[in-house]
Amino acid sequence: MNPHTILSQTERQRVSDGAVVPILSGCESSPLKLVLLLPQLGDFDSLEYAWWLQRDAAMLQAQGIAIRGVGIGDRKSGERFCSYTGFPPEFLFVDPTAELHQKLNLYRGLSLKLPGLSPGVNAWINLMLMCAGIGSPGTLAEVFRGYRGDRQAPQLIGDDEIIQAPPLPPLKGSFFGLAGGKGFQRPFELATLRLRNMAEVLTNWQTYVPNPAYLTQRGATFLFNAEGDLIYEHRDRAILGFATDMRNPLSFLTC
Repeated sequence: MNPHTILSQTERQRVSDGAVVPILSGCESSPLKLVLLLPQLGDFDSLEYAWWLQRDAAMLQAQGIAIRGVGIGDRKSGERFCSYTGFPPEFLFVDPTAELHQKLNLYRGLSLKLPGLSPGVNAWINLMLMCAGIGSPGTLAEVFRGYRGDRQAPQLIGDDEIIQAPPLPPLKGSFFGLAGGKGFQRPFELATLRLRNMAEVLTNWQTYVPNPAYLTQRGATFLFNAEGDLIYEHRDRAILGFATDMRNPLSFLTC
């Protein structure tokens, strides 16, 4: 079944006003619809994906792309997520139990169940194993890429931009040029952005993750044309695997 059929029949709570409405409402006339099934809103992938959307917002607007996101959490999770990332709350919906993710047969992540432990504790153990690359192909390589840099990826932090990533002191973007220049992803540049995201989530853990049972659930990206035909999809199989091309996650929109 085309995922558009499922999505067009789905209602969820909208973060901006708390109303339960169809998630595709308001984008019927858009030439392209980009629908993101985000994992837990406090997940590294959710925050990093939203950062790329903000970075390329002008390109998305120029192409007339309507964006809708559905993340795992509650409305408070969504409000915090939007406040931190700049994702428009009127386009974000929440699914507290990942029901839509499961209906679309998205990867649930590693699902080992140790006897005597609660679903939340089991999810924590599975998450730690996935962070180590178990049941999460490519995660470690992507972590290391964030530290070593990547000359095939774009520069991420402007030279005059100030990055707050506790426990590090404030860093100016030009600092990363000391490690190799400019015009590409410098060593430690992506790792610093990820550290900033981690500090944000850990400081507000209960808000971002009201129910830890879904910590390992992965997401997906779907792009539809005006007729609802699926023209691109990516189904996540790993932590830090929310895109086919992690060097430039939105490159599929410019092909």
